[in-house]
Amino acid sequence: MVRQKVVIQNPTGLHLRPVGVLCKTAMQYKARITFTFQDTIANAKSVLSVLAAGVKCGDEIELICEGEDEEKALEALVEAINDKLGE
Repeated sequence: MVRQKVVIQNPTGLHLRPVGVLCKTAMQYKARITFTFQDTIANAKSVLSVLAAGVKCGDEIELICEGEDEEKALEALVEAINDKLGE
């Protein structure tokens, strides 16, 4: 299991368009990918789960990847988030 904290930099937080990019990136990997935000654990491969977390600009989440390609998955997700998920 690998984990890393990242800050969401999108001005409008995790709304539908960037969530789609996040989930699409997560689905490319076999690893189980979740993130924690406050008291919530969200499945990063589920658009509804990510939207329900209510993450806003400046919020810190902790990505957690567990499985055979966990390190590559974590690296790709952190890079996507740091690139503002295409926005």
